[in-house]
Amino acid sequence: MGKAEENKQQKLEALYKNAYELFLTNGIEKTSISDIAKKAGVAKGTFYLYFTDKYDIRDQLIAKTADNLFHKAFKAMVNEQIPSFEDRIIFIVDYVLDSMQKNKPMLRFISKNLSWGIFRHAITSSLPGEDIDSYDIYQKLLFENPDVRLRAPKTMLFLIIELASSTSFSTILENDPIPFDELKPDLNASIRAIIRNHTLSREA
Repeated sequence: MGKAEENKQQKLEALYKNAYELFLTNGIEKTSISDIAKKAGVAKGTFYLYFTDKYDIRDQLIAKTADNLFHKAFKAMVNEQIPSFEDRIIFIVDYVLDSMQKNKPMLRFISKNLSWGIFRHAITSSLPGEDIDSYDIYQKLLFENPDVRLRAPKTMLFLIIELASSTSFSTILENDPIPFDELKPDLNASIRAIIRNHTLSREA
């Protein structure tokens, strides 16, 4: 990487870092592009070299967070050497949601935006400055399992992500309608049912 590219990367990372901190502290509505640029130590015009507006950087930050969580979850799963495909999916979901439970400011920032659209963006798009190939991880997880044949794997993943995200946020943040730890067994049972409904028999 040349010096010019390295300088661009440093500015981008500064914008990400400081926008994230401001969004967590002040909320997106009370954070201006000028605030982000000033805190990052760059000119306001530099912001527009990378992003169209503050909602663009917010969406990229959410996708970046989802991407990093997914990557860490997959790495932890590999280290655990979990043989069952079903158990691997449950492990990854648990890892992501447990991470959010431990970091509620991050969860409040993400809010209910960690949905299929954001996750799909994270696993199929290369964010600026990212060298993590989450799409490759996604392919290995869903399509390179010799012991498992899946019917409509993308539909299966969509259902799991939407179920996990929509049912978990209020339970983690508000204990509503029940605490997250009480919800988790039922959530995992529902995810297993989705996986089994999309798993083809060997004869199929």
